[in-house]
Amino acid sequence: MKQCSVCSKPAVYHVTVLKDGDVKELHFCEQHFHEYMHKPASQSPEDSFLESLLPDSEEEEQLAEADQLRCPNCGISYREFRESGRFGCPHDYTVFRERILPLLENIHHSKQHLGKIPHTSPIDTEQQFRLLQLRKELSTAIESENYEEAARLRDEIQILDQEMKKAR
Repeated sequence: MKQCSVCSKPAVYHVTVLKDGDVKELHFCEQHFHEYMHKPASQSPEDSFLESLLPDSEEEEQLAEADQLRCPNCGISYREFRESGRFGCPHDYTVFRERILPLLENIHHSKQHLGKIPHTSPIDTEQQFRLLQLRKELSTAIESENYEEAARLRDEIQILDQEMKKAR
């Protein structure tokens, strides 16, 4: 998956520019593509738009930096991940964490995977999931010595637990 040539969003438009026998690939997110396309024809779009926002030296610097960041376990670089869209090993998630969090947020609009619940699943499943979440929050509140929050969570857990017992 390519990244926008201007920002860090995923590229959805890919433009190949031929200029003086030189081939240049440009990758744009939705917003920057429309800005690129609405430049006057008298101006060279890649000169007036892209180079003013992201000079070649800065683009090359970013690519070199992406090549330097490598997983010590499997050896894949961040650039290789971006080009293929696949990690080399599970350890890559921690190595590239700071770079993939904004990417995941752009794609999924969240940093946390919530998963899907089948339409035919009983309501009990959702309540069990909520109960697990509350218990995790309770232990976090206790560890951080936030006893008021812990008491509130304890009460909520008890109410939910009683509702589940009644439903059975």
